[in-house]
Amino acid sequence: MSEQFIIEGGVPLSGEIKASGNKNAALPLLPACLLTDQPITLYNVPNIGDVRVTCEILLHLGVEVTWLDDETLHIHAKNVKTHRIPRELATQIRSSIMFAGPMLGRQGQLDIAPPGGDIIGRRRLDTHILALQQLGAHIEFDRTFQMQADGLKGTSFLLDEASVTATENAIMAATLAKGTSVIRNAASEPHVQQVCNFLNSIGAQIDGVGTNTLTIQGVDSLGGGEFRIGADYLEVGSFIGAAAVTGGELLIKEADPEHLDMIALVFNRLGVRWEVRGNDVFVPRDQALTIQTDLGGNIPEIKPHIWPGFPTDMMSIAILIATQAAGAVLFHEWMFEGRLFFTDRLASMGARVTLCDPHRVLVQGPAALRGGVTISSPDIRAGMAMMLAALAARGTTIIRNIQQIDRGYDDVENKLRSLGAKIERVPVEP
Repeated sequence: MSEQFIIEGGVPLSGEIKASGNKNAALPLLPACLLTDQPITLYNVPNIGDVRVTCEILLHLGVEVTWLDDETLHIHAKNVKTHRIPRELATQIRSSIMFAGPMLGRQGQLDIAPPGGDIIGRRRLDTHILALQQLGAHIEFDRTFQMQADGLKGTSFLLDEASVTATENAIMAATLAKGTSVIRNAASEPHVQQVCNFLNSIGAQIDGVGTNTLTIQGVDSLGGGEFRIGADYLEVGSFIGAAAVTGGELLIKEADPEHLDMIALVFNRLGVRWEVRGNDVFVPRDQALTIQTDLGGNIPEIKPHIWPGFPTDMMSIAILIATQAAGAVLFHEWMFEGRLFFTDRLASMGARVTLCDPHRVLVQGPAALRGGVTISSPDIRAGMAMMLAALAARGTTIIRNIQQIDRGYDDVENKLRSLGAKIERVPVEP
């Protein structure tokens, strides 16, 4: 049965929470465990929908997967029993495509349907396919991808875009390839670095971690080990936004603030600031919430960039913050043509937003948000933005299709409830 959130807004969120593990690191790290027949223990794993589906895929492949506690996974890919991933699993998540690199490296073949995931616009797979082909994979497509490799071979190649997941797929495939691979125009986000650091910790030879050029010396085999996943900076940014728009005060523990620099620059332009206290982040009350104009008083433009630029997954949260800030700001989401369509839900709650075209939205604030509406979550990040809008609004808001939010945020309603939020998860009545 589908579920919904019922949220009574207008309550400042205050208190202390611990940051969850990075979703976008966990999702490639789980398939990466296929590259070794030795046991792996992963700590600080977010217990979210996408991770649970990924575990189901591993189990289907014959991998031992055990939750030792709410944040710790034991994975042992001693035997891999099949090279086919069921369509009903592959199409639930975008990250199912990241089984390609490990399965080609370990088994030499994979049959998989095109992945699912958020509906935020076209999300091309070409970079994945081109990279794997460079390493020697033969790939055909007829409703499913049939991938084969008679031994991957290292080579030097340039990715046609700095795709995070394609970079991770190429890294995992190259780890067991024969010879040396050089990947240029590689993505360098913190979660890409974590994949490299994990593989190096169990015997891989990857140089250039954190840069746009990776050199990978293929090895014959990898060992076992342990690895702790870092904080999810997107969740941290979301909770910073929650404190700001509700007028609350929040301490986020184990937040890994070294990954928040660009989010800080953009949020500062919206009048939101915080303090770094060791590995924690403290968001004080009484945020300025005033848009910082460009020189000459011109309307500023905020747009995402590849790392270390502003993350595209933070755009929805930034837009919501802007509805509560004094001034005008233009958001330009050039990466995904469907990311901004959720703004009509914000408009139904009283936000002053003008969708100029599929890639641009003008926000003028502050606007008093009101509840009394039933809205649906179109994707993970827009869903979280709408939860924050409901928390900031006066009145009761119902949010449906919340399985999208569950895919990316660990135990979100209980975390918010611990901060004073009035939120219930209830079934949707027929």
